[in-house]
Amino acid sequence: MGSRIRNDRLSDAAGPGTTLSRRQKPLPAGFGSLTNGLRVSLRLLIVLGSLGLIAVRYGWLRLRRGSLLSLGDRARWLHASCSLILRRMGIRLECRGARPTRGLICSNHLGYLDILAYAAAAPCVFISRSDVSRWPVFGWCARWGGTLFIDRQSRTSADQVARQIEQALAAGVPILLFPEGTSTDGSSVLRFHPSLLQPAVDRAETIQAAAIAWRVRGGEERDICWYGDASFVPHLLRTMGRAGIAAEIEFYPDPGVYNERKAAALDLHEKVEAMRIRMSRAVS
Repeated sequence: MGSRIRNDRLSDAAGPGTTLSRRQKPLPAGFGSLTNGLRVSLRLLIVLGSLGLIAVRYGWLRLRRGSLLSLGDRARWLHASCSLILRRMGIRLECRGARPTRGLICSNHLGYLDILAYAAAAPCVFISRSDVSRWPVFGWCARWGGTLFIDRQSRTSADQVARQIEQALAAGVPILLFPEGTSTDGSSVLRFHPSLLQPAVDRAETIQAAAIAWRVRGGEERDICWYGDASFVPHLLRTMGRAGIAAEIEFYPDPGVYNERKAAALDLHEKVEAMRIRMSRAVS
């Protein structure tokens, strides 16, 4: 995997008019004090052991269920696995609002840790860009967890993912979508791209707004965010060296049913932005 894994857009291209904040620069390298180094080493060992455990659990699930392994089974495996990894990384999870049991969920996006947090909050499947499926370890877990992969350059891929979204919605499995199309430093919520909302609109399924925020002792949210040109491995090691990390997730109380995807995108963006503002005020 190495540090060659870099952040990129996850669904639609944001277009030529969209730019990231000038604050969004990769954090400087360095793993801190000796205490941080020891914390990183210990957590790495614990997480590696936990990855082995969840791989064994998935193998056992495949043996028991075989061809009957459903998307719901995969979502529940991912839920249990991410809950374990989050605890092993020393990250606390705080949730507000009723956790969704079906439909589409739309959230802002601050980095790869969001996936761990949302999967730990409730069983769900994710939509991700296609190259993630080829990542060592993370790609394997994404495939095992039922992630729907999209090649943003391919219309055929987008149509195929839309059909898979329809099937997942019909099966009653919640789907988590990051409609900004990229991760940010949290200074703003980028506009939501509406295309992947269409299957939920067509089926008159509920679409729920959700927001995520990160807190860290002695630091800022952007220290946890993975965005811009930041390399994956150095960021992960710096994160493992930190203490007092907490993920805060809020689910909007009233999921909506929409009859037009662009109107849905605008309404969902407004709700997510409002929740993010409340979160930032609570911290300050």
